[in-house]
Amino acid sequence: MTEFDLVVRGGSVLDGNGGPARTADVGIVGDRIVEVGRVAGTGRREIDADGAAVAPGFVDIHTHYDGQATWESRLQPSSWHGVTTVVAGNCGVGFAPALPEHRDRLIDLMEGVEDIPGIALHEGLPWTWLTFPEYLDVLEARPYDVDLATQVPHAALRVHAMGERAAAHEEATADEVALMAKLAAEAIRAGALGFSTSRTLNHKSIDGELTPSYGLGAAELVAIAKAVGETGTGVLQLVSDFPDADEEFALIREMVAASGRPLSFSLVQFPQEPDKHRAILAMVDRAWADGLEIRAQVAARPVGLILGLENTLNPFMTNPVWRGIADLTPGEQAARMREPGLRAEILAAQTREKERGRLGGNLIHKYELMYELTDPPNYEPPASASIAGRAAAEGRDPVELAYDIVAGGGMLYLVSSNYVAGNLDAVGEMLRHPHALPGLSDGGAHVGTICDGSFPTTLVQHWTRDRAGEKLDLAYVVQRQARDTARAVGLLDRGVLEPGFRADLNVIDVDGMRLHRPEMRHDLPAGGSRLLQRVDGYRHTVVAGQETYTDGAETDALPGRLIRGARPAPR
Repeated sequence: MTEFDLVVRGGSVLDGNGGPARTADVGIVGDRIVEVGRVAGTGRREIDADGAAVAPGFVDIHTHYDGQATWESRLQPSSWHGVTTVVAGNCGVGFAPALPEHRDRLIDLMEGVEDIPGIALHEGLPWTWLTFPEYLDVLEARPYDVDLATQVPHAALRVHAMGERAAAHEEATADEVALMAKLAAEAIRAGALGFSTSRTLNHKSIDGELTPSYGLGAAELVAIAKAVGETGTGVLQLVSDFPDADEEFALIREMVAASGRPLSFSLVQFPQEPDKHRAILAMVDRAWADGLEIRAQVAARPVGLILGLENTLNPFMTNPVWRGIADLTPGEQAARMREPGLRAEILAAQTREKERGRLGGNLIHKYELMYELTDPPNYEPPASASIAGRAAAEGRDPVELAYDIVAGGGMLYLVSSNYVAGNLDAVGEMLRHPHALPGLSDGGAHVGTICDGSFPTTLVQHWTRDRAGEKLDLAYVVQRQARDTARAVGLLDRGVLEPGFRADLNVIDVDGMRLHRPEMRHDLPAGGSRLLQRVDGYRHTVVAGQETYTDGAETDALPGRLIRGARPAPR
């Protein structure tokens, strides 16, 4: 009788291929699944999964753990939310290659683009590398609670090749383009999963400079994509505002055609052009018909911001009276704001001035898009629950309501993209598209304004259980967040519960799943702050055959490792 290292008994198995659940056992030896069905042998350890769903570990293809992974082995919050593999290095920002004279610029860019405190990056990054292959060596030396793959970022390549001229958005010379292409291919051969770039106005350094890759012509990107393709492996990732959708998608097609490699790009419902995402998805369909493998990455809920005194943004940060207490701790600010006299002064001085130095700072007075962040949070709230809607019902100024919530220590949830009609119907439309995948969680980034590493949990809890509108099937959600995301980036050895595949899985109490309100922790290097979000319902998370979390509590196991390059499917 076969003996197993681990047997998960009697769960409702969703194997990741999209079929209906079936009651089965999962037998594991080492880091591989060896049997699914009625497992007669015994396990050195056994998990009773009766009444729970058993699903492959989730694969999050859009995170920013580039810095955190150099100083921390637990890639939270993603690892709390059923994620067993993360892909970092997205949006063209990262920390390699990095000559000593370029390090501060790369930190400033990451702080501005991804809202990771510069003080934490300066303190935490060891900078024991110059090249991208050396950076991979640093990541490989550390164990993790998930597997980690990363991509080579365009901004770092450009700064390395061009120095100060990169930030000035000058055209690269032929020699500089050749150097970037050479370094990108070198990174892929060393184990980078792909190459990423950014073409959005939202991505600026902490000093307000646009990301070095913004607004480039096609030649540079096509040359780099071609060099990546010549390695025979690797993927491409891009974020864009799509100001001219036809022109921008033509560039995407050219990159894929030149490289022969898959490409994914970020897609949201644009507030000013609420039907543009449909036109872009139609372009994706035509690309597939022409043999070009292009996918959209879409979010599971509104793309929004969290505002509060502990956060990067709050509605009173431009108020001249409030600025007088800006240097106090958030607790001290709240106490002072509750003083009747100061409250009256701040409210009298409130204007609609925007905070233009921070991502999202132009939205801090959009009370019609702002909701109180409750526990549990409601990610599909009605318009009547907005700060403007509630204030109108109460016959008061929305500024006063926002003030009282913030002064009371609460947080505000500001929705922007994906919520034009006041619901998530457009998100459901995108999630159902055959060439769109769940992504954009930004785990590890936007730590003062966003906490979207919980997107996989939202897919399970909201989209298959709680949503009042049209729902998604649980088997479909598991397939898309596990098998299909893994395949999209070339990791063919995971995301499915079948013999030969990686033993990454979750035992989930779907009925008992409960997402909690994000809270601020001060556990980054140098005391830096970050938003984290806990969840109930993941009874067991297993990575490479070892249990990493039990009912949300950490075990001693850190079986996750750096993934170098694509992984073939099991034989």
